[in-house]
Amino acid sequence: MLKEFKEFIAQGNVLDLAVGVIIGSAFTAIVNSLVENLINPLIGIFIGGIDFSDWVLKVGDATFKFGTFINSIISFIIIAFIVFLIVKSVNKIMPKKEEEEEVDPQVQLLTDIRDALAPEKAALSDVDPKDLETRVTEDSSAKDQSK
Repeated sequence: MLKEFKEFIAQGNVLDLAVGVIIGSAFTAIVNSLVENLINPLIGIFIGGIDFSDWVLKVGDATFKFGTFINSIISFIIIAFIVFLIVKSVNKIMPKKEEEEEVDPQVQLLTDIRDALAPEKAALSDVDPKDLETRVTEDSSAKDQSK
């Protein structure tokens, strides 16, 4: 069981996921620091020195921390934008997958007909070709006589 667990962990997808989670956690700390220490003070300069983290609403014993929520929204937007830029850059670097060529409708129709006739061909593989010639000749003669 331990061997299977080691094989599972050694797979590329699991390791990639683990690295992504660790880097994501570290990146979140950096973005939070950026928002709290640089962006919020910068926004505060333009809107009169207001610090978002101080925005609270008290109703009885309950405290609603709107400023903290606004900081979280700003952090999310920054993280989403940076992830977008990273994915866009990686997509430019990575080789593109070959797209499937569009199939001509006539070719597709012929392929469908071939596939539909495959069972008939298999059923006729046991029949002697001379028997088929005799049947075709008899059918043609019967049609000629009925005219």
